[in-house]
Amino acid sequence: MSSLQETPSGNRLHIGIFGRANSGKSSFINAFTGQNTSIVADVAGTTTDPVYKAMEISPLGPCVLIDTAGFDDNSGLGESRMEKTRLAAEKTDLAVILFTEEGKGVETELEWYRYFRERKVPVLTVIHKADLLEKREMGLEAVIKEKTGTGPLFVSSRTGEGIGQVKEALARMMPENFGEKTVLGGLAGEEDLVMLIMPQDIQAPKGRLILPQVQTLRELLDRHCLVMSVSTNQMERALAQLRRPPKLIITDSQVFDYVYERKPKESMLTSFSVLFAAYKGDLAYYTAGAKALDGLTEKSRVLIAECCTHAPLTEDIGRVKIPRMLRKRAGEELRVEIVSGTDFPSDLSDYDLIIQCGGCMFNRKYVLSRIERARQAGVPMTNYGITIAHLTGILDKIVFPE
Repeated sequence: MSSLQETPSGNRLHIGIFGRANSGKSSFINAFTGQNTSIVADVAGTTTDPVYKAMEISPLGPCVLIDTAGFDDNSGLGESRMEKTRLAAEKTDLAVILFTEEGKGVETELEWYRYFRERKVPVLTVIHKADLLEKREMGLEAVIKEKTGTGPLFVSSRTGEGIGQVKEALARMMPENFGEKTVLGGLAGEEDLVMLIMPQDIQAPKGRLILPQVQTLRELLDRHCLVMSVSTNQMERALAQLRRPPKLIITDSQVFDYVYERKPKESMLTSFSVLFAAYKGDLAYYTAGAKALDGLTEKSRVLIAECCTHAPLTEDIGRVKIPRMLRKRAGEELRVEIVSGTDFPSDLSDYDLIIQCGGCMFNRKYVLSRIERARQAGVPMTNYGITIAHLTGILDKIVFPE
């Protein structure tokens, strides 16, 4: 069971391990973690779908290690496995590419090196199975130096050689300010009174809070804020008990209009989804994308992308409430398509607008990769909270984290 003290997977540093089949990716991860994290076998293709393992790795901190399928998989399922590997690459904050003398040339590895460099993902090149090499100053090392401009590290998972150097190198390569971005930005600080409006509906069944609520509450406690959490129907009663109005009210986006009409004038207002629009995505692109809502017609095509994978629920925000609001604005014939989890279309050009959820289940790297794909396709993109605020006419009246 997760707790308030645990780092959610989406907030961890994602380290992807890439290489040919039988380049020793799984054994490398086991040596790197000091545990039998991945299955190791001499049979090519042992790792099929990527394996994600959350770990605490010194000096890197909370990480997710991704063990991927070999990118030279020529089996009948090879293309499907490669698609999963490409998806893992979109989530990768730091990439490790394993080279071995057993490979037939290094062009595929170098293609992946260029792929990550073009996307500004730090890449560490490693010559694996170093204990089996007879000469280290020629051949493979020279090619890697020539093509990448930097020398690779030599590593042996069997002997442990080079593992410490890999950890130190990855620590130096960590994206600047990684993990320093906060949910709240500058909206609240010590002794500030903050009210959380958290409807207990089908989205958050009895005994549960959704992840954005948990993360926001955790951060408020860490900042030594004064926090009052209430359900929607208790809001007015709770406000009446206070000596002073809250500095900030954070609500579920679904009741934006209800809360706005009843909040004290002095209190700033935002929502969990809006906070996560900035925390996980590109707030400027989302707010600009919201303008496309005004131009939707019955002939428009909208994609709703929710990160969670769950069975459709009654009055689901992404599947029911937002489509209903859109059709009320644009017409009943408006085409709305819904995808969930990582099922995100490769071709976005036919859509007039993409509306994404807060993205709490994904790491920021993957959310930003989706935004970049939308930007390259020339398709505006926004998120649930900003959509609802725009459609209810209060987008210019809510606050955003800095």
